[in-house]
Amino acid sequence: MRKKWFLRWSFFIFGILVLALGISLTIKGEQLGIGPWDVFHYGLFIQMGLTIGSWSIIIGFLLLFISSIVNKAWPKVGAFINMLFLGIFIDFFNWILPTIESLTGAILAFIIGVLFVGLGIGLYVSADFGAGPRDSIMLVIVDKTGWSIQWVRNGIEVLVFVLGWMLGGPVGIGTLIIAFGLGPIVGFSIPQCKRLINFYMEKMDSDSKDILIEQNRAGI
Repeated sequence: MRKKWFLRWSFFIFGILVLALGISLTIKGEQLGIGPWDVFHYGLFIQMGLTIGSWSIIIGFLLLFISSIVNKAWPKVGAFINMLFLGIFIDFFNWILPTIESLTGAILAFIIGVLFVGLGIGLYVSADFGAGPRDSIMLVIVDKTGWSIQWVRNGIEVLVFVLGWMLGGPVGIGTLIIAFGLGPIVGFSIPQCKRLINFYMEKMDSDSKDILIEQNRAGI
Protein backbone atom coordinates (compact mmCIF):
# COMPACT_ATOMS: atom_id res chain seq x y z
CA MET A 1 0.00 0.00 0.00
CA ARG A 2 2.84 2.37 0.87
CA LYS A 3 4.56 1.58 -2.43
CA LYS A 4 1.38 2.41 -4.35
CA TRP A 5 1.06 5.69 -2.46
CA PHE A 6 4.68 6.53 -3.31
CA LEU A 7 4.11 5.58 -6.97
CA ARG A 8 1.07 7.84 -7.29
CA TRP A 9 2.87 10.78 -5.69
CA SER A 10 5.87 10.18 -7.96
CA PHE A 11 3.63 10.36 -11.03
CA PHE A 12 1.92 13.46 -9.63
CA ILE A 13 5.07 15.46 -8.82
CA PHE A 14 6.90 14.34 -11.97
CA GLY A 15 3.84 15.29 -14.02
CA ILE A 16 3.83 18.81 -12.56
CA LEU A 17 7.58 19.05 -13.25
CA VAL A 18 7.10 18.03 -16.90
CA LEU A 19 4.10 20.38 -17.23
CA ALA A 20 6.14 23.30 -15.86
CA LEU A 21 9.01 22.51 -18.24
CA GLY A 22 6.57 22.48 -21.15
CA ILE A 23 5.06 25.82 -20.12
CA SER A 24 8.53 27.34 -19.74
CA LEU A 25 9.58 26.08 -23.19
CA THR A 26 6.53 27.73 -24.77
CA ILE A 27 7.37 30.93 -22.90
CA LYS A 28 10.94 30.79 -24.22
CA GLY A 29 9.46 30.37 -27.71
CA GLU A 30 7.03 33.24 -27.10
CA GLN A 31 7.54 34.62 -30.62
CA LEU A 32 4.77 32.20 -31.60
CA GLY A 33 2.53 33.09 -28.65
CA ILE A 34 1.81 31.11 -25.48
CA GLY A 35 -1.20 29.41 -23.89
CA PRO A 36 -4.22 31.49 -22.75
CA TRP A 37 -3.54 31.16 -19.00
CA ASP A 38 0.16 31.85 -19.54
CA VAL A 39 -0.71 34.96 -21.57
CA PHE A 40 -2.65 36.15 -18.51
CA HIS A 41 0.16 35.35 -16.06
CA TYR A 42 2.73 36.92 -18.38
CA GLY A 43 0.61 40.07 -18.72
CA LEU A 44 0.34 40.38 -14.94
CA PHE A 45 4.12 39.94 -14.73
CA ILE A 46 4.66 42.75 -17.25
CA GLN A 47 2.28 45.17 -15.52
CA MET A 48 2.89 44.39 -11.85
CA GLY A 49 6.23 42.67 -11.53
CA LEU A 50 6.85 39.55 -9.41
CA THR A 51 7.42 36.45 -11.59
CA ILE A 52 5.28 34.40 -13.97
CA GLY A 53 5.40 31.49 -11.53
CA SER A 54 4.36 33.75 -8.65
CA TRP A 55 1.31 34.91 -10.60
CA SER A 56 0.48 31.30 -11.44
CA ILE A 57 0.44 30.55 -7.69
CA ILE A 58 -1.54 33.68 -6.76
CA ILE A 59 -4.22 33.13 -9.42
CA GLY A 60 -4.34 29.44 -8.54
CA PHE A 61 -4.94 30.26 -4.88
CA LEU A 62 -7.74 32.71 -5.76
CA LEU A 63 -9.41 30.09 -7.96
CA LEU A 64 -9.21 27.45 -5.23
CA PHE A 65 -10.58 29.94 -2.70
CA ILE A 66 -13.57 30.71 -4.94
CA SER A 67 -14.13 27.01 -5.63
CA SER A 68 -14.07 26.15 -1.93
CA ILE A 69 -16.60 28.92 -1.10
CA VAL A 70 -19.01 27.79 -3.82
CA ASN A 71 -18.64 24.08 -2.98
CA LYS A 72 -18.46 24.74 0.78
CA ALA A 73 -15.57 22.28 0.97
CA TRP A 74 -11.81 22.47 0.57
CA PRO A 75 -10.39 20.91 -2.62
CA LYS A 76 -8.13 17.86 -2.36
CA VAL A 77 -4.59 18.42 -1.10
CA GLY A 78 -3.29 17.65 -4.59
CA ALA A 79 -4.86 20.87 -5.88
CA PHE A 80 -2.80 22.96 -3.44
CA ILE A 81 0.41 21.05 -4.20
CA ASN A 82 -0.31 21.46 -7.91
CA MET A 83 -0.76 25.21 -7.43
CA LEU A 84 2.43 25.68 -5.40
CA PHE A 85 4.87 23.38 -7.18
CA LEU A 86 3.77 24.37 -10.68
CA GLY A 87 4.59 28.02 -10.00
CA ILE A 88 7.92 27.16 -8.38
CA PHE A 89 8.93 24.84 -11.22
CA ILE A 90 7.92 27.39 -13.89
CA ASP A 91 10.16 30.03 -12.32
CA PHE A 92 12.99 27.50 -11.97
CA PHE A 93 12.89 26.50 -15.64
CA ASN A 94 12.47 30.11 -16.77
CA TRP A 95 15.65 30.85 -14.81
CA ILE A 96 17.82 28.00 -16.14
CA LEU A 97 16.62 27.84 -19.76
CA PRO A 98 18.36 30.24 -22.16
CA THR A 99 16.57 32.95 -24.12
CA ILE A 100 15.75 31.79 -27.65
CA GLU A 101 16.51 34.34 -30.35
CA SER A 102 16.00 32.43 -33.62
CA LEU A 103 12.62 31.60 -35.12
CA THR A 104 13.72 28.00 -35.73
CA GLY A 105 14.67 27.61 -32.08
CA ALA A 106 11.38 29.19 -30.99
CA ILE A 107 9.38 26.78 -33.18
CA LEU A 108 11.29 23.78 -31.82
CA ALA A 109 10.89 24.94 -28.21
CA PHE A 110 7.18 25.55 -28.78
CA ILE A 111 6.53 22.10 -30.29
CA ILE A 112 8.45 20.28 -27.54
CA GLY A 113 6.80 22.50 -24.92
CA VAL A 114 3.26 21.70 -26.08
CA LEU A 115 4.03 17.96 -26.12
CA PHE A 116 5.50 18.21 -22.61
CA VAL A 117 2.43 20.10 -21.38
CA GLY A 118 0.20 17.31 -22.68
CA LEU A 119 2.41 14.61 -21.14
CA GLY A 120 2.67 16.45 -17.82
CA ILE A 121 -1.11 16.79 -17.55
CA GLY A 122 -1.50 13.09 -18.33
CA LEU A 123 1.00 12.11 -15.64
CA TYR A 124 -0.43 14.20 -12.81
CA VAL A 125 -4.07 13.47 -13.69
CA SER A 126 -3.37 9.71 -13.76
CA ALA A 127 -2.24 9.90 -10.11
CA ASP A 128 -5.83 10.90 -9.19
CA PHE A 129 -5.03 13.46 -6.51
CA GLY A 130 -7.68 15.93 -7.59
CA ALA A 131 -8.11 18.65 -10.19
CA GLY A 132 -5.80 21.65 -10.32
CA PRO A 133 -7.04 25.18 -9.54
CA ARG A 134 -8.07 26.03 -13.10
CA ASP A 135 -9.91 22.75 -13.63
CA SER A 136 -11.53 23.14 -10.20
CA ILE A 137 -13.17 26.44 -11.11
CA MET A 138 -14.21 24.99 -14.47
CA LEU A 139 -15.91 22.03 -12.75
CA VAL A 140 -17.68 24.38 -10.32
CA ILE A 141 -19.15 26.38 -13.21
CA VAL A 142 -20.18 23.19 -15.03
CA ASP A 143 -21.84 21.87 -11.86
CA LYS A 144 -23.76 25.10 -11.17
CA THR A 145 -24.82 25.89 -14.75
CA GLY A 146 -25.16 22.49 -16.40
CA TRP A 147 -23.16 23.74 -19.38
CA SER A 148 -20.77 21.36 -21.17
CA ILE A 149 -17.16 21.10 -20.01
CA GLN A 150 -15.87 22.03 -23.47
CA TRP A 151 -17.94 25.24 -23.64
CA VAL A 152 -16.99 26.28 -20.12
CA ARG A 153 -13.29 25.56 -20.70
CA ASN A 154 -13.29 27.49 -23.97
CA GLY A 155 -15.17 30.39 -22.37
CA ILE A 156 -12.71 30.64 -19.48
CA GLU A 157 -9.71 30.46 -21.81
CA VAL A 158 -11.12 33.16 -24.09
CA LEU A 159 -11.67 35.39 -21.04
CA VAL A 160 -8.15 34.97 -19.62
CA PHE A 161 -6.68 35.25 -23.11
CA VAL A 162 -8.38 38.63 -23.66
CA LEU A 163 -7.35 39.86 -20.21
CA GLY A 164 -3.76 38.72 -20.80
CA TRP A 165 -3.67 40.34 -24.24
CA MET A 166 -4.94 43.63 -22.77
CA LEU A 167 -2.17 43.42 -20.16
CA GLY A 168 0.46 42.97 -22.88
CA GLY A 169 0.97 39.21 -22.80
CA PRO A 170 2.50 37.58 -25.92
CA VAL A 171 -0.20 36.39 -28.31
CA GLY A 172 0.31 34.62 -31.62
CA ILE A 173 -0.56 31.60 -33.73
CA GLY A 174 0.84 29.42 -30.94
CA THR A 175 -1.86 30.68 -28.59
CA LEU A 176 -4.55 29.32 -30.92
CA ILE A 177 -2.64 26.07 -31.43
CA ILE A 178 -2.49 25.51 -27.67
CA ALA A 179 -6.10 26.56 -27.13
CA PHE A 180 -7.50 24.19 -29.76
CA GLY A 181 -4.74 21.61 -30.26
CA LEU A 182 -3.77 20.72 -26.70
CA GLY A 183 -7.04 18.88 -26.03
CA PRO A 184 -6.33 15.96 -28.39
CA ILE A 185 -2.80 15.60 -26.99
CA VAL A 186 -4.14 15.47 -23.43
CA GLY A 187 -6.89 13.11 -24.60
CA PHE A 188 -4.21 10.72 -25.82
CA SER A 189 -1.84 11.26 -22.89
CA ILE A 190 -4.21 10.63 -19.96
CA PRO A 191 -5.29 7.07 -20.93
CA GLN A 192 -1.69 6.09 -21.72
CA CYS A 193 -0.43 7.40 -18.38
CA LYS A 194 -3.31 5.71 -16.53
CA ARG A 195 -2.46 2.46 -18.29
CA LEU A 196 1.17 2.87 -17.21
CA ILE A 197 0.41 3.58 -13.54
CA ASN A 198 -2.11 0.71 -13.45
CA PHE A 199 0.54 -1.62 -14.91
CA TYR A 200 2.97 -0.78 -12.11
CA MET A 201 0.27 -1.09 -9.45
CA GLU A 202 -0.78 -4.51 -10.73
CA LYS A 203 2.88 -5.54 -10.78
CA MET A 204 3.19 -4.48 -7.14
CA ASP A 205 0.13 -6.58 -6.25
CA SER A 206 1.58 -9.55 -8.11
CA ASP A 207 4.95 -9.19 -6.39
CA SER A 208 3.26 -8.95 -2.97
CA LYS A 209 1.27 -12.14 -3.64
CA ASP A 210 4.43 -13.96 -4.72
CA ILE A 211 6.19 -12.91 -1.50
CA LEU A 212 3.26 -14.14 0.62
CA ILE A 213 3.23 -17.48 -1.22
CA GLU A 214 6.96 -17.92 -0.66
CA GLN A 215 6.58 -17.03 3.03
CA ASN A 216 3.76 -19.57 3.44
CA ARG A 217 5.83 -22.25 1.77
CA ALA A 218 8.73 -21.46 4.07
CA GLY A 219 6.42 -21.57 7.09
CA ILE A 220 7.07 -17.96 8.03
